[in-house]
Amino acid sequence: KEKGLLLEKEVYDLVGQLKAGIAKELLESLEKSSGQKMLTKDVLSKNVGVVKNVVNKLEGEEHDVVENIIVKLGVSMEISKEREVVDKVGSDSAGVTRPPARNQETEDNEAERGELNYKIFSPDTMTDKKLEVGDFVGHFRARYSAMQRILMGRPEIQQDLVSLNKIGSERQNVSFIGIVTEKRVTKNKNLIIRFEDLTGEITALVKVDREEIFEKADELQLDDVVGVRASGNQEIVFIHDIFYPDAIKHEKMRFEEDYWVGFISDIHCGSNKHLSVEFKKFLTWINSDDEIAKKMKYLFIVGDTVDGVGIFPGQENLLDLKSMEEQYELLGSYLEKVPKHITMFMCAGQHDATRVAEPQPIVHKKYAGNLYDIENLILVSNPTNVKLLEGPRRDEPRGSSNSSEVGAEKEFDVLMYHGASIHSLINEIKELREMKAHVSPAKAVKHMLKRRHLAPSHGDVVYIPNAEKDPMVIENVPDVLCTGEVHRLDIENYNGVLIITGSCWQARTDFEEKVGNIPDPCKVPLLNLKTREVKILDFSSERGKDGD
Repeated sequence: KEKGLLLEKEVYDLVGQLKAGIAKELLESLEKSSGQKMLTKDVLSKNVGVVKNVVNKLEGEEHDVVENIIVKLGVSMEISKEREVVDKVGSDSAGVTRPPARNQETEDNEAERGELNYKIFSPDTMTDKKLEVGDFVGHFRARYSAMQRILMGRPEIQQDLVSLNKIGSERQNVSFIGIVTEKRVTKNKNLIIRFEDLTGEITALVKVDREEIFEKADELQLDDVVGVRASGNQEIVFIHDIFYPDAIKHEKMRFEEDYWVGFISDIHCGSNKHLSVEFKKFLTWINSDDEIAKKMKYLFIVGDTVDGVGIFPGQENLLDLKSMEEQYELLGSYLEKVPKHITMFMCAGQHDATRVAEPQPIVHKKYAGNLYDIENLILVSNPTNVKLLEGPRRDEPRGSSNSSEVGAEKEFDVLMYHGASIHSLINEIKELREMKAHVSPAKAVKHMLKRRHLAPSHGDVVYIPNAEKDPMVIENVPDVLCTGEVHRLDIENYNGVLIITGSCWQARTDFEEKVGNIPDPCKVPLLNLKTREVKILDFSSERGKDGD
């Protein structure tokens, strides 16, 4: 009650079996780990490591009773190797673990500085069954449930909140949470929108003369999950307001040390438009005595690292390197030159050696085996959430009798997603289409955050349905959402979230010229984890700008 937490009945019953101190620790740990105020069985499942740590503090019969209750709730007490990636360890789908390199400077300063670690949270990318229609139904039910939990935290719709099957035949004021299944314009220019939830469906009307709400309704896309305030009955309701799940970061995380983080994407090794000279200039800088380069701690590489083979008809005529193996050899020769005190996280894009369907697994070892040997490179899925951790500072060197910890561990969340859905968002949302948002792609990424989903509409991207959890839902609001895909650097803030859309290392292609896309190559944005200052380094040349 003090924390304002809402407990699902099963969670409430579980807490009732615990002593007050243990119950408080469990609830506070779940809130901190999940970022949720509504604690459900699903939250328990996703934070099983937290649950296990608390349960292991119990002894004897009490331990057995509580563990049995948790298991009966359907929560496995086994922690997935893919999810628990801690203490400077990265993992790949083959279960290989590899600690990043540590240099002497890190060792010398550990006692004085807060230590930096990381945790990687990757979606399940394995498919072990033939996909059927029911899998897509389950996928959207899972998405709806996740969005429902987020929206139920919004006070604007808590009054008169009902499920659709509870709307009666008498006119009434209602609030409901629904997924958009149909949207059309009547001959009078009004909007008819069909909503569903897990209990039923309803038709809603928005009149064209109500400009403010009509504009909100017109922005709705198929499969959006939103909260709605309306009046009417089971036959039809008239919409008064619409609320998106929305992403809001209330506190901006700042670390104690001024470490720097870099973001690059769309290297396109192997393309005859690949800007190798410029990329080598970047590598020269990152190995230099530049003050920022020496303080670089992490580098995020957000997909399309190679140009691929057979990605589109006639591509072989546009390649300098004709095989995936050759392209990844070139990429590996670049990345092995990145200093060992910098940990790199690399996800795939549509051009990489893995399936196109999202969530994408890590690049295949068959084609990119050399990458697996780079000790400070961590291969991750697309999308992936990386939590950068800074341990408590010490006011005396470790080992001193006066040493003590100051402050608490801090988490800086980076959500990396290559961004295949950006084009669909720009094409389908009127506001983005009219402003030609390919020039400013961060405005499209804002809509991902607003909808709390990386690819909101069915058909935006090719995806693998998951009946247990939609991995493209943005359940926890990140500090940074970084993407690639559009080949243009763009940076914006949205409700406390820093959006970074990556530049590229490829000159303008014939296809880009045909569709009117103008790339902005060879830019590297850098973020200071202490001050949140952003710097942009430009390694471009006239060669890259002209596309020669």
